[in-house]
Amino acid sequence: MLSIERKRAIVRYVKSRKVATVSELAKHFDVHEATIRRDLTALEKDKKLKRTHGGVMLEEKVVSEPDWSKRSEVRFEEKRRIATYAAEMVEDGDTILLDAGTTTGYIAEALKERQGLTIITNDIRAASILRFSKSKIIVTGGVIYPETYILNGMIADETIQNIHVHKAFVTTPALDVDKGLMHYDEYLVSIKKEILRSADEVILITDHTKFGRISLYKYADLDEISCIVTGKELDEVLLKQFEEKGVYIYLT
Repeated sequence: MLSIERKRAIVRYVKSRKVATVSELAKHFDVHEATIRRDLTALEKDKKLKRTHGGVMLEEKVVSEPDWSKRSEVRFEEKRRIATYAAEMVEDGDTILLDAGTTTGYIAEALKERQGLTIITNDIRAASILRFSKSKIIVTGGVIYPETYILNGMIADETIQNIHVHKAFVTTPALDVDKGLMHYDEYLVSIKKEILRSADEVILITDHTKFGRISLYKYADLDEISCIVTGKELDEVLLKQFEEKGVYIYLT
């Protein structure tokens, strides 16, 4: 196989798997690892793929997401597992903050029978789920995003600036091993930053598809989060890359 043909085939192979190691590619294409490394260097230079420690990945750019109703139906079972695990991390008497998102809505479901908690959220749907809870429920206020149930803007920011919580459960549409946590909407970056500042412990809850994605605005480094809870579907190569950065990941 000619070099140019192999490079095209490598791109197709990685697109089908999202991530691959050098040894895996060398075995698949029956060439030396040094040959694969040269190919990957050229492909990265052409911005076709992104090199990582020991391998390569597809750098998926996130510019938007489907509306809430569609997102709530995608990876439903995985998000339920993540939410159940995350809810078990909440201790009696905790003050917690639930970021807006479909997965945090499932955490609200898991916590609605608990007592003695203080739960703060900028997600109207989560607050609605918790409305009959015996815990104390606080809604940030702010400008409503009707398609997503999010409360945002100056009022929401100022509310979070003036509170302190034991644990914040944060969501993200994009998560990169080098660039950290990213978002496509500049108007939602400010509240994300305030949520991270407000908590003793920041727990990122995200399904496995958000790993290896990038977007326009970075709002946090990986060392600003305490741990990640995600699905067992996460690729082992991605898992290793994040763990090598010192990130502790709970698989569920």
